[in-house]
Amino acid sequence: MYKREMLVKKQSETNPGLGCEPSKRSTKQLLEYGIVNIDKPSGPSSHQVTSYVKKILGIKKAGHSGTLDPKVTGVLPVALRRGTRIVQSLLTAGKEYICLMHVHSDVEQDKIRKTIKRFVGKIDQVPPVRSAVKRRQRKRTIYYIEIIEIIDRNVLFRIGCQAGTYIRKLCSDIGKDLSTGAHMAELRRTRAGPFDEETLCTLQDLTDAYYYYKQEEDDKQIRSLVMPIEAGVSHLPKVWVHDSAVEPLCHGAFLNIPGISKLEQGIEKNDRVAVMTLKNELISIGTAHMSSDQVIKKNKGLFLKHEQVFMRPGMYANKKTENKEAEE
Repeated sequence: MYKREMLVKKQSETNPGLGCEPSKRSTKQLLEYGIVNIDKPSGPSSHQVTSYVKKILGIKKAGHSGTLDPKVTGVLPVALRRGTRIVQSLLTAGKEYICLMHVHSDVEQDKIRKTIKRFVGKIDQVPPVRSAVKRRQRKRTIYYIEIIEIIDRNVLFRIGCQAGTYIRKLCSDIGKDLSTGAHMAELRRTRAGPFDEETLCTLQDLTDAYYYYKQEEDDKQIRSLVMPIEAGVSHLPKVWVHDSAVEPLCHGAFLNIPGISKLEQGIEKNDRVAVMTLKNELISIGTAHMSSDQVIKKNKGLFLKHEQVFMRPGMYANKKTENKEAEE
């Protein structure tokens, strides 16, 4: 889904003695700096589910990637401990849902299909009365709506949308356009940014896996459930930097062109970009100040300013390494 063509600025090798590939981190490190994709059950709030995760893993800090109403089920990525800041990137990522909408009066299927089709694209939406944001009209983008089935007055559809879109309100607005009224009967989130149902685990799965890890010293299950924090930026375009640029970046230095080894094609100015080491470790997330094509054509200049720095200083500290590339 997020595969992009790679552009090489300057070929570079990484020192095996510095840093650590995400897949090679210890289980303890994953639990300190990882993310788990919980299949939220109907009933508890997203906050309560996050509290359950903290209790199961015996940790004090965790954060979820976007609130689901208590009765809504599905994808709820929960970041652990030091990884909690990654949820800021997931909050703004696109979402996908499966919705069951109930229409209040009999309507011909063709009319339902044509009406729903009109809601694809830019729409105006006022959040519902019970919402966490101020009730004022705002623009939201509906990427697609695929009708799965219509039986009597029940309409089952899949919808991909911009973060912050209220599906309950969307159903109500569709009902108004149909002149019949309609409401959301059931809702399940099937995707949040890069996370979908393929990596879901239940709270019971997590409980069992942690038990085997702590009591039986078997970490196979827990390692299959807890993903490296880098999984949380797989939806973002990426740039990879030379080893010598990593330490200055960890201390807040901006990323200039000489520090870049390779990057993905299609990056445009003002895009949010993930900055990675050559071992695919997440260093930071920031805003691009030029496009991929400009990076390839130019030899110097500012490419990115950080919004968040994730990697701690010292991982790539080497007295013999010159740090000129990131500072030029």
